[in-house]
Amino acid sequence: MIFDFKNIHIGDLISKRVEEKAFDSVRVCNFLKCTDKEWEVIQSQKSLDTNILLRLSTLLEYDFFRLYSQYLILYAPQGSNYNKAGDKKSSLPYYRKNIYTKEIVDFILEQLENGIKTKLQIIEEYRIPKSTLYKWINKYNNLKKEK
Repeated sequence: MIFDFKNIHIGDLISKRVEEKAFDSVRVCNFLKCTDKEWEVIQSQKSLDTNILLRLSTLLEYDFFRLYSQYLILYAPQGSNYNKAGDKKSSLPYYRKNIYTKEIVDFILEQLENGIKTKLQIIEEYRIPKSTLYKWINKYNNLKKEK
C-alpha cells in the first residue's frame, strides 16, 4: 500500500491505529481526559494540537509526528535555506534533512515498481541522488532474491 504523504489526515490515521490496538473509546477518553463527543471530533480532524498528538503517540505506541517529518523529507522546497548546519542564528536543534527511513525507501521503491514514477521523476521530484536510488534498488532486489 502506498501512503499519500501529501494528504495526511491525522484523525483517520489515529482511528486506524486505535482499531489495530483494539482500544475502546472509554480507554482513550480516560487517557486524554475528554468526552466521547470530543474524541469523535479528534478523530474527524485533519490536523491536531501537538500536545494531543504527543499523548496519542504515547498511548498508541506510534510516532504520528514521523508522518510529518517524512513529508518534509519528500516535499520540502528544493534549495530551501531552512535547517542548515551553518545557521548560527537559531538556538533550536539542527537535524539533517536527508535521513531516509525504511518507510520512505519502501514508499519510493513501491512507486517505481508500480510504474507510478520513473527513476528520473523520483530523482528530480524528491531530490534523491541517483547513486542513492540505485543502491536502494540493488539492495532491495537482492533482499527479495534471498527470500
